[in-house]
Amino acid sequence: MQSESIVYGSIQDWPAADAEQTLLRRASNRQVLDSLAHEPWDFLGRQMFACQQLPERGLYLTQVIHFGASYANIEYEWSLWIEQFEALLRRLYWSSAVVHLTTELNGTHTFRWHSEQGGSAPQEGPLRLRCVWEREA
Repeated sequence: MQSESIVYGSIQDWPAADAEQTLLRRASNRQVLDSLAHEPWDFLGRQMFACQQLPERGLYLTQVIHFGASYANIEYEWSLWIEQFEALLRRLYWSSAVVHLTTELNGTHTFRWHSEQGGSAPQEGPLRLRCVWEREA
């Protein structure tokens, strides 16, 4: 029997001074998430992401996209998961992201990305980020 791995976290945008710009960025992020496929070979599917677009409960200034999924032994293909996640970040408006990986065999790991310029927009060129890896014993 394979061991289970749990992946969860969040992606945050940055508050905009212009309300219209804020709504456009949120709509763009939602379109990107809705465009994700649900193929068995993809690690990131649209069903694992959720976010609010309108200023209702849970959405004040910053859009928070949260996600989570359960995998069988994802740690053995973790570099591919990270590659797909960073490709997704390149398509979103975001300022920071955190991913928690909890495995039965290797414990808990936390990965953090922070946009060096305070916020990153789609098609801004190469992804410039700082990634911090943490491991809980």
